[in-house]
Amino acid sequence: MWIAQPLYSRYAAAIAALPPRESYEPGDLLVPELLVAREGPIEVYYAPHNEIVNPQARVMIVGITPGWRQMEIAIRTAKRAIAEGDSPEAACRKAKRAARFAGPMRDNLLGMLDELRLSAHAGLPDARSLFEEDDSLLHTTSLLRYPAFVGGRNYDGHRPGLSRCEPLRRMAKEAMSSELGLFDGPPLIVPLGRTVEEMFRRLADERRIDERRVLWGFPHPSGANGHRRLQFERGREELERRIAAFFETRAK
Repeated sequence: MWIAQPLYSRYAAAIAALPPRESYEPGDLLVPELLVAREGPIEVYYAPHNEIVNPQARVMIVGITPGWRQMEIAIRTAKRAIAEGDSPEAACRKAKRAARFAGPMRDNLLGMLDELRLSAHAGLPDARSLFEEDDSLLHTTSLLRYPAFVGGRNYDGHRPGLSRCEPLRRMAKEAMSSELGLFDGPPLIVPLGRTVEEMFRRLADERRIDERRVLWGFPHPSGANGHRRLQFERGREELERRIAAFFETRAK
C-alpha cells in the first residue's frame, strides 16, 4: 500500500484536535481547517481514505467523489487511529476499509458484482470478501479524491457538470492519471455512473487505458438511481463477458 497524495500530514493535526464523538455533524467537519479547495460553488474538504492506493489491485472501483457519510466515517476512524499511535499509512488504510462506499450503496454494489459472477472469476467466495479479507485485490477511489459539496450537499457531478468545469475536470484527470500509473498491472476498472464513465472514455481515447478492461455502462449503485436495475439488466451480458475476459487474460 502506498500513500498517493501526501495531504495527510497537512490535515492530521486538525483531525487529531477534533473532540471525540460517536459521530460528527457537518458543522464539525466542513470547516476551514479541513478545506482543501474552493472552485466556484464547490467546496472540497479533506478525508484520508482515498490517500491510500493498492498497486497490487486487480479491481479498481471508481466513484465521483466521497459523500458526507464516507467523509464522516473516514475522519472518525482516522482520529481513533491517530489516538492509538498508528502510522499515517495505517490510519489511512483503516479509514479506507471503514468508509469506502459505506452504507446501502456498498450493498447495492456488491449485489451487482455477485450477479456478474466477479467473485467466481476472481476465485473468491463472494464480492463482499473483496472489501474484507481479500481486499488486497481491490482498490477503491474517486474522480475527485476528496469530498466535494455544493451548498453543503454532496456534489453529484452534474451541478455544475464535471466535464464543463475546467478546474474540477483537470483535478479529476490528474488524480486518475497519477493513480493509474501506480499499478503493477492494469486493473479491471469499474466506473460508477455516467460522469465517471465520461472521464474514462477520454482516457481511453488518449490511449491511457485499454477500453477492454473497463466495465462500460455499470450503473451507479446509489439508492437515488431509480433506473439502476434497468441499466444493469440492459448491459449485464456484456459486463459479465468483460469480467470473464479480464480474468482469463490475467491467468495466462
